[in-house]
Amino acid sequence: MAKKKETTNKVRAVDFSKYIRWFWILFVSGILVFILLFLLASWGALGEMPDHTRLENPETNLATEIISSDGKTLGKFYFNDNRTPVAYEDLPEHLVNALIATEDIRYYKHSGIDSRGTLRALLGGGGGASTITQQLAKQLFTKQVSKNKFERAFQKVKEWVIAIRLERQYTKEEIITQYFNIYDFGNYGDGIRSAARIYFNKEPQDLDIKESAMLVGMFKNSSFYNPRAHRNPIGTRNRRNVVLAQMHKYGFISKEVMDSLQKTELDLSYTPESHDKGIATYFREYLRSFMKEWVNQEKNKKPDGSKYNINSDGLKVYTTIDSRMQAYAEKAVEQHMPRLQAEFDHQNTPKRNPTAPFLELEQPEIDKLLKDGMRRGERWRILREQGKSTKEIEASFYEPVPMTIFKWIDGKPDEVDTVMKPIDSMRYYKSFLRPGMMSMDPKTGHVKAWVGGMDYKHFKYDMVKQGKRQVGSTFKPFVYATAIDQLQLSPCDSFPRSPITIEAEKYGNPEPWTVKNSDGNYSGIQTLKDALASSTNTVTARLMNEIGPQPVVEMAEKLGVEQEILPVPAIALGTPDLSVYEMVAAYSTFANKGVYNKPVMVTRIEDKNGTVLYQFTPESKDVLSEEVAYVTVNLMQGVTEGGSGTRLRHNWAVNQIEYKEIITGYPYEFDNPIAGKTGTTQNHSDGWFMGMVPNLVTGVWVGAEDRAAHFKTINYGQGASMALPIWGLYMKACYEDEALGVSKDEFEEPSNLSINIDCSVVSNDEEPEDTNLEDDIEDFSDF
Repeated sequence: MAKKKETTNKVRAVDFSKYIRWFWILFVSGILVFILLFLLASWGALGEMPDHTRLENPETNLATEIISSDGKTLGKFYFNDNRTPVAYEDLPEHLVNALIATEDIRYYKHSGIDSRGTLRALLGGGGGASTITQQLAKQLFTKQVSKNKFERAFQKVKEWVIAIRLERQYTKEEIITQYFNIYDFGNYGDGIRSAARIYFNKEPQDLDIKESAMLVGMFKNSSFYNPRAHRNPIGTRNRRNVVLAQMHKYGFISKEVMDSLQKTELDLSYTPESHDKGIATYFREYLRSFMKEWVNQEKNKKPDGSKYNINSDGLKVYTTIDSRMQAYAEKAVEQHMPRLQAEFDHQNTPKRNPTAPFLELEQPEIDKLLKDGMRRGERWRILREQGKSTKEIEASFYEPVPMTIFKWIDGKPDEVDTVMKPIDSMRYYKSFLRPGMMSMDPKTGHVKAWVGGMDYKHFKYDMVKQGKRQVGSTFKPFVYATAIDQLQLSPCDSFPRSPITIEAEKYGNPEPWTVKNSDGNYSGIQTLKDALASSTNTVTARLMNEIGPQPVVEMAEKLGVEQEILPVPAIALGTPDLSVYEMVAAYSTFANKGVYNKPVMVTRIEDKNGTVLYQFTPESKDVLSEEVAYVTVNLMQGVTEGGSGTRLRHNWAVNQIEYKEIITGYPYEFDNPIAGKTGTTQNHSDGWFMGMVPNLVTGVWVGAEDRAAHFKTINYGQGASMALPIWGLYMKACYEDEALGVSKDEFEEPSNLSINIDCSVVSNDEEPEDTNLEDDIEDFSDF
């Protein structure tokens, strides 16, 4: 019995040792296979592996960033990836802590692979096995995650190998930074910087704990844990609270902080970074054209001879736009335009005007105008490319379709969904008054603000540089400056208001040109200063008769006017179509003591590594003597002291009770020196105001797309009602922001001034009768 028991024990010992042997064989074999897989992966046998160069410079698309003069991001150019990388120093500590607590608490203790976490996951112990480094490797080098388990296993091995290499290549801080920069948070939030700006309208370093926790929570699945209301705000909030709990678990925040933050809402400040939205949209679109032209120049190519891609090469474009002044300009437009539009709509109801918004047009003319608009539109182009016939395309304009249209709602630009015939939508959009505005430092040529319209998504046409409209009386200072330059006139020199006819053929006129004053007053005489202040047409025509149109055309060209101007006498009253851009540049020459500075929008361009690729070179030229420029400015000061710009002064709005507050009752209360000129074209189609202080020149135009759409009367149709209020609101905001340093000083008088500007002796004519309704509507009927 004892022998049998002993034999049985020996058999069991042999069997046990057999199992142990097989265990070690399998264990060692598994390790060898694991090592072999690692070797095969590192050799590229399991698929292409990134070499040292790709590890050093991973292939990621980076958006081009547009940066303001005060260091703010105005917008970006990108195609699919709205990514702008940040440095580790830009990441707040609690953001990094949230990531480590949630994704990889042993991050600083492993070298790319957490063996403990991997073993725990294999044994079913819960928790993720992937380290932050492995997740980065997956983001960078796994283009498509395989759904096949065996293929996914091979991908995992490759990611482990890459993770180890990344740990050798980069510091822990650099790996975390890359992970934050590479991740897609949805809604074009590519990388932490875009995500912070889009979801919270903040830079990453300004994120608080709960905001950081929400963004880290999105790493689990940004498509599912998306905070937008139509996605999963509740799930996103719950996931954020899990991150906060993890932060408490590992000692990054106290229980009290966790409890209080978990009770809060997400508190988003959703600010989409699209090409149609945000600040300075019209300027950004101008800049896109500038950049396309720049990258196509041979001298601007990459070292390898290829062209820079403005959507993916991570360029940084430093501009002259001041984000604060741009915001004030856009706010001024937003304050004034809804009020002006409300009055325009009130005057153009179908009952008041059956052809609204058009005046003086018969129905056949309106039909032709709309038909011409059809052929120029995007809808026509798309249907034509689809092979539709002209008849089919025209018919489609009379079929109701769902659409989203622009509308002012509670004084804000907004959208409404509706069903409308495309032909009716065309007429609807033609009923809107549109603004154009540019502001520039005359001493440097730096453009500070650029507002090409009120909503880029719905009104693509830029009314700063693209749009050119009749300038009316804002052209008169060019005539006055030329006359002062050639004839050495003084602001105190007097001219009769009586009618004047410039004979045919004298200056190339096909027939005699008789000039009229809009107020019908032709008696007495006026000093040049009073004549410009009240915009007396006959006095301006007399100056033109003395000097001729050709010198005025040449003066305009020297002042930066790019549009070709026909040298005929009628240009004295503002017949040329010019842009806001040209007018601001020209007026800046007067403020800059006769020196023209070409407007500057871009100061430099850098590549993604900070290498300077472009540095602007100032372009300037002497146009006028300092004396003539100063005298011209002095003349224009009279416009705001006793002419059509008087409503800028502190007591104007209080006294003008006959004007509705909806348009003109803005209390500007300026008491500093301001030079300027209003302009109103025939039929009140275009309203202008050009305003200057010593270090800032700003031009504003307001009008409809078609000249046939306009106010019936001068009360609202003049430049002082349509355009001047935007200038006043903008400048008031600029002055309130003292950090901008906008001048309230006098214009500097030349030391050798020989022309008399002291008109203390009042002219024989009475003071201008009407300082509120401007007398600058031009009559071109005889031209």
